[in-house]
Amino acid sequence: MIQGIGASSGIAIGKAFVLPNWEWDLPEQKIDVGDLAREFDRLYEGIRTSKVEIEQMKDELREAVGPEESYIFDAHLAILDDPVFMNEIQGIIQRQYKAAEVAVKEAIDHFVTMFDLLDDEYMKERALDIKDVGNRLLKHLLGAPEITLPSDTQPFILIAKELSPSQLAHLNPSHVLGIATLAGSTISHSSIMARALGVPLVVGIESKLEETIQTGDMLIIDGGLGIVHLHPEQPLIDLYTGKQIMQSEKKQQLKGIISFKPVTQDGKEMELSANISSLKELNVALNSGANGVGLFRTEFLYMDRSRLPREEEQVEVYRSVAEKLHPKPLIIRTLDIGGDKQLDYFELPEEDNPFLGYRAIRICLDKTDLFKTQLRAILRASHCGNVKIMYPLISSVDEVRAANKLLQACKDELRAEGVPFSEEIEVGIMIELPAAVVIADMLAEEVDFFSIGTNDLIQFTLAVDRMNEQISHLYEPFHPSVLRMIKLTVEAAKRKGVHVGVCGEMAGDLKALPIWLALDVDELSMSAHSILPVKERLLALRQQEARKLFDRLLTCSTSAEIHALLELKPSEEQKAEAYPDVYRSS
Repeated sequence: MIQGIGASSGIAIGKAFVLPNWEWDLPEQKIDVGDLAREFDRLYEGIRTSKVEIEQMKDELREAVGPEESYIFDAHLAILDDPVFMNEIQGIIQRQYKAAEVAVKEAIDHFVTMFDLLDDEYMKERALDIKDVGNRLLKHLLGAPEITLPSDTQPFILIAKELSPSQLAHLNPSHVLGIATLAGSTISHSSIMARALGVPLVVGIESKLEETIQTGDMLIIDGGLGIVHLHPEQPLIDLYTGKQIMQSEKKQQLKGIISFKPVTQDGKEMELSANISSLKELNVALNSGANGVGLFRTEFLYMDRSRLPREEEQVEVYRSVAEKLHPKPLIIRTLDIGGDKQLDYFELPEEDNPFLGYRAIRICLDKTDLFKTQLRAILRASHCGNVKIMYPLISSVDEVRAANKLLQACKDELRAEGVPFSEEIEVGIMIELPAAVVIADMLAEEVDFFSIGTNDLIQFTLAVDRMNEQISHLYEPFHPSVLRMIKLTVEAAKRKGVHVGVCGEMAGDLKALPIWLALDVDELSMSAHSILPVKERLLALRQQEARKLFDRLLTCSTSAEIHALLELKPSEEQKAEAYPDVYRSS
C-alpha cells in the first residue's frame, strides 16, 4: 500500500499507463550573429502557435467543466506575455548566441528552480505552469510530436511525475479510470480540474514508492483516502470491486429521496443547500435536490487568470447561476483571497502569518474599487433571481457598517444609471472568528443572516493549522469549546430573529447533524455529494431526541466523550419508517 494525498475522491481499479517525462534533444553548438533575427522569428512564431493552441484548449475545457476552471489557461497565456520570462529567453539568445529552443529550456529551468526553492506551495504550483507552457513552446520549436495517451485500449490509470492542466485537458474521462502523481498537491490546477471531471486522484506518492510503477501494472486507487495499491492480490481487488458496487447502489438508492422534503420525523424542516464555485457544480447540486446555494465562492472567478475580472464578466456568471436557481436562494460570498489563496496578478504583501493578516474583507475594505466592482455585479445579478450577499472574515461591527456603506454607494450609482437591481437584497456575514462569536448579538443587529464557517472557526478557536502535519491531529471539530462557540452564535441569532446557517465542513458531517437539529439551525450548506446522505439521516431523526442528546454533549469535558455519544446512528427500521417507498423498492 502506498499512502499519498487524496485530491479527488473515488475508486479506480485497472492497469497503469505511465506518462513519459518530457525529454528533448537540444542543439549544443552556438548560433552565428547573422542568425539572431532568424532565431527571434522562430521564437515569436512558436509563441503565436502556442497561444492559438492554449485558446483552443480553453474553449474545449469550458464545455467540459465550466468557465471557471477553463480560466486556468488564462494564467498560461499570461506567461507567454510575461516580460520577465520573455526577456530571460531573449537575453540568452542575444547575449549567449544560443538557439531559441536552448534559451527556452534554460529559462524554464531557471524559473522552475527558483520557485521550487521557495517554501510556498502556491509558488511551486506556478513553477509547474511555467514548465507546462515552456514545454509547449519547446515542442513547436523542435517540431516534436505531443506525447499521446492510449485511446484504442481498455481504460487505464494514469501515472505521471506531475500532470499539467494542458495534459489533463486532453484526457477523455471515459478512458481514464483514475490518476496518481508522484508530486502535486490538493490545491494544484490539476487537482481542481480532476475534481471537476470526477476523476479519482492521488498526489504526492513519490517519497512512498519502494518500487517503480510500470505501464501495465495492476493498480487500485482510493482517491478519498489517498491510497494506491500496487500489484493488489485478487482478494483486495474483489474487496474494492465490492466497494464500487456498494457505492453505486447507494447512490442509486439515495436518488429515491431527491424529491422528499428535508424534514425530521417530528416536523423540523432543514434547508439543505450547496457550496459551489462553478456552474458545473451547480448542476450537480440541483441534481442532488439542493434547496439553493448557501455559499458561492467567488474567488475562483479571480484565480488562474492574468487580470481582475471585469464587472460585465462577473455579472454574466452571477446572473447565470441566479437564473438557473430561481426562485431558490443564491448566497454570494464576496471576494475571499489571502491566506492560502493568492492571485498571480494581485501582489499581496509577504506576511509571517497570512491567515491572520491581509485577507478577505480586510482587502476589500482597503481596495474599495475592487470591492465596488464586485458589489455592483452582484446587485445587477440580483434583478434575475433570489440573490443574497455575504461578507467573509468579519470581526467587528465597524467592518459590517463599512461594507454596507460601500454597498449603499453602489446602489445609489446603479439607481442613477437606471440599472435595475433588488432594492431589498439581503446581507449576511460569515461567523468564523471567535471575536464574531463573542459579539454575535451586536452583529445580528446589522445583518439579515449568519452563516457559520466551521473550518476557520475551529482553526482559530483551537489555534490549530489543520494543514500543519505536526499538529493537525489537534484540529478537532467536536472539541467542547467549538460546540459552545456554535451554541453561543446560534442562540444570539435566534434571539434577534436572524436566519442562521452553517457552510463549513461540519455542515455535511453526518455525525454533527443532531447538533444542528438541537440548536434549531435553519440551513446547512455543503458539497453537493453530501446533500443526499445528510437528507437520508435527517429523515430518520427526531429533533426532540437531538435536543436531549445535545444537553448530554454539553456536559462532556473531552472530544472523545462527545464522539462516543454521537456515534449513535438511526436503525434500519427508523429509516424504513421515514421513507418506506424507497426501502420497500430496495
